[in-house]
Amino acid sequence: MPAFAPRLPDRLKDAISAIDDPALSIGEVCRRTGARAEELGVPRPSYETVRVFVRELRSSRRAPTTADIVVDVAFRTRPPDALLDHISGVGVPRR
Repeated sequence: MPAFAPRLPDRLKDAISAIDDPALSIGEVCRRTGARAEELGVPRPSYETVRVFVRELRSSRRAPTTADIVVDVAFRTRPPDALLDHISGVGVPRR
C-alpha cells in the first residue's frame, strides 16, 4: 500500500514554491513534487493536498485587481489613495 502525507512538511512546501510555475499544470507540479518528496525521504503528498497548496500560493502571488482595491477601500483596509495609485499605474503593495 502506498504511503501518503496528510499534511505537508515545511521543506516540501518550500520545494513546491520553488517548483511552481503558472505555466505548469497543477498535475505536473504534483508529479515533480512527488519526485522531490522521494528525494527528501518524506511521504508523497496527494494530488488534492498539492492542488490546494498551489492554488493558495498562486492566489497570493497575483497582483490585486481594480475590484480588489475598490473592495479594500470600501471596507477601509486600504486608504483611498490606493485606488488612485492602482489606476495611475504606480501600483499598490499586496496585503
